[in-house]
Amino acid sequence: MDPPVTMSHGEKRDEESPKTAHVQSESATDSPSEEDDQELHDNSNVPRLSYPKLSWFFFYNFGLFAWGGPVAQIALIKDKLVTQDKWITLARFQRVFSVYQILPGPEAAELCMFFGCLSAGRMGGIIAGLAFILPGFVLMLVASYMYTLAGFENKYFNASFRALQPIVAAVILRAAHKIAEHSVRKHDTKRIDPFLVIAAVCTAINCALRLNLFISLGLYGIIYMFVVRRFWIPAAILFVLKYVGYAIYAVLRGMPSPVSLALGVARTPSLINLFVLGLVASSLSFGGAYTAIPFGAYLDTGSLGNAFARAVIITLGMFAPCFLFTIAGHELLEKLVRNKFLASFFDGLCASVVGVIATIAVQILKASVEGTLNKVKGGGATLAQAVTATAQVDPAAVLYMLALSVLYKFTNKYTPLFLVIAGAVAGQFLFVDV
Repeated sequence: MDPPVTMSHGEKRDEESPKTAHVQSESATDSPSEEDDQELHDNSNVPRLSYPKLSWFFFYNFGLFAWGGPVAQIALIKDKLVTQDKWITLARFQRVFSVYQILPGPEAAELCMFFGCLSAGRMGGIIAGLAFILPGFVLMLVASYMYTLAGFENKYFNASFRALQPIVAAVILRAAHKIAEHSVRKHDTKRIDPFLVIAAVCTAINCALRLNLFISLGLYGIIYMFVVRRFWIPAAILFVLKYVGYAIYAVLRGMPSPVSLALGVARTPSLINLFVLGLVASSLSFGGAYTAIPFGAYLDTGSLGNAFARAVIITLGMFAPCFLFTIAGHELLEKLVRNKFLASFFDGLCASVVGVIATIAVQILKASVEGTLNKVKGGGATLAQAVTATAQVDPAAVLYMLALSVLYKFTNKYTPLFLVIAGAVAGQFLFVDV
């Protein structure tokens, strides 16, 4: 069954399209000289899809093919719904994306719910969110069960996962590039804005210094508001004060901890413990990695039924805030996105997010290439283990470069899936310890 096709401007909509026609006519009356003001309003080209079509659309386009984690998922959503189908303008997408950075829960799922709400109201948002989440949850559930059957120390499973690490790092870096392509440009001239580039670079530096993520996002949003309005002195003061405050903290308290907040859980947590853990994890998450949830829920569960219940419960907890804020607060979030005063704040925040994503990509790359050396560095490894670990670094680096080359050469949505399959097979030849 083919996915529903989004109609172009010249094609006739189905019978549920009065809202879209109204939006188009409203956009047509806007003055061309008010381009930036247009981008803040609902000048979308969103089709009115029925619930079954909407469900299949998000299930097929994003649920099944959103490989590579939240960054790759967001890039895929932007490419399909903004660049290709033009549901909304790029400027509006960037501000929506920025708003969801300061909300709890996985942003990729929230973006699917946002577009679902635009197409079919709140129920459409719920359907789109569930259609996006379901494939990843089911696949991870099956993979986790198979992994527990084979054993956590199974050398064949671990060899495939070892090969997939550099490939995933390449997918994330390519997706980060796609997001950055438009996040550091001015909306009117489409030229690179040096201040947005500085915000991205400095945020990456702040991550290396372990400065709290939300401090960077908020401050660079405010600083860019000052820059756009040419309030140079307040912008400079805020920029300098941030590092002065960090230096004072580092002198008095030392380097900030890599983990600023953690949650203790009972050794054998109840379903309520797991639900609360999901709520807290979602509230503190950035980019949300829901595909790891069932894996943790399978540990020391005692029975398959209990394991499945734990996986479902913690996933519900993880996505509860996501659905609550996105669906219930859709109208309020839309007002924030369209607010002209806050537009520059979200532009600065969006550029700052690029720095965070770039840092994540580098960290995953480092872990994927050097991961096997950790056993050697930790001591206790035999000479044979040390030689094997060292020998595995080069193949991981080669896999990373090959995957990155393929991703830049081929832009088909099936490319990441092909790389995942190829990586799993390659791992059996490259990383199985004899």
